Amino acid sequence: MRIARVETTTCLLGEGPVWDVEDQALYFVDIFGRKVHRHRPDDGTTQTWDMPSKVGSVALHRDGGAVVALAEGVHMLDLTTGSSEPIALVPDLPARIALNDGKVDRRGRFVVGTTDTEIAAPIAALYSLEAGGLRILQAGLTVCNGPCWSPDDRVLYFADSFERRIHACDYDIETGDAGDRRVFAETSGLGGIPDGATVDTEGLLWVAICEGGKVAAFSPDGTVEQSIDLPVTYPSSVTFGGPGLDLLYVTSIDPRAIGRPAEPGGGDTYVLEGLGARGIEQPRYAAVSAARPAP
Repeated sequence: MRIARVETTTCLLGEGPVWDVEDQALYFVDIFGRKVHRHRPDDGTTQTWDMPSKVGSVALHRDGGAVVALAEGVHMLDLTTGSSEPIALVPDLPARIALNDGKVDRRGRFVVGTTDTEIAAPIAALYSLEAGGLRILQAGLTVCNGPCWSPDDRVLYFADSFERRIHACDYDIETGDAGDRRVFAETSGLGGIPDGATVDTEGLLWVAICEGGKVAAFSPDGTVEQSIDLPVTYPSSVTFGGPGLDLLYVTSIDPRAIGRPAEPGGGDTYVLEGLGARGIEQPRYAAVSAARPAP
């Protein structure tokens, strides 16, 4: 197994990596830098789009372009012009709540969490964007991160980073409904908080352990199958990429952006080779019909 730095831009708070199979490119965001980046490993180029506010995550759109989770709602991003326009805003969103990490399920719904920017109270939630409206899947969260699904679509995973817990719930891919959450794993023993995550073809959940300086792989029963130390303390998210979807890309945070001492490589993106695991192609957003009217 080998860990290497990706020769691309350094972020203040790198997050939300997404691999584009068609274009063989890595998308990721800089939350505090208010930017979306696209890096092409084949020629080493990186293109950047400036956002009007903090951007929590990005996903590709089936009809072209991308969707981005900006602070107050989900927006469409035109990758040709760089312009953005709202698709759906969260109604009555408190000023201290912002959209955060999100991914697309295999029916095309964009599932995105919010976070209490003061990291103080369970007033955040996990939402699903369906046919232009947002509805709550899970409430009572503080810092929602890492939504992703088991290979059979029956389990939705997500974390409350504040609690240092990863949750799981039953998921109906046809309706987009999520059942009651249960504790899947706790990460205090790994030395950090659970952040962005992805699932491989064997059903292992790969999670960035922020503050713990590692990536951990959990089996479907919640036990740690593998733990890999990284060269930085604050990894933030992970995704599989490369022609064989067997490379694990890891974004990270510049500690100075969150009031911590500087460290070499903080804010850089890394790639792990030789894990013996393979990811699943990430779906693209489509305006699927909601199971019920959005609230």
